[in-house]
Amino acid sequence: MVKFENPNGYIEITNNYFGTLVGKAAQSCFGVTGMVNSNPIQSVKSIIKNRVGSDNSCQGVIVKSINGSLVIDLHISVSYGVNIAAIADSITNKVRYTVESVTDLKVSKVNVFVDAIN
Repeated sequence: MVKFENPNGYIEITNNYFGTLVGKAAQSCFGVTGMVNSNPIQSVKSIIKNRVGSDNSCQGVIVKSINGSLVIDLHISVSYGVNIAAIADSITNKVRYTVESVTDLKVSKVNVFVDAIN
């Protein structure tokens, strides 16, 4: 959860919101075939959410707040034959722009991990 103060009080934004926002932004980029679970805990959560029929767009997304700015880790799968460096650059720019324009918080880093090729 990210918490910051403005003149009117405190604002708290949940990790689930960031996960969904970042996951949808990343999946909209060319060449991304999906998000991949980054650890065993996310795998278990994903299985439970699939049985309930919940949205899975936050899978593979980790958002941390460090010194007032965000660090975002993305675990993705990409299409076979696409330029991975170009995809990573596109995702980094899209995610940074989306998060900064929607939340007005600074994104210091977007780390893209390609975990699978389809």
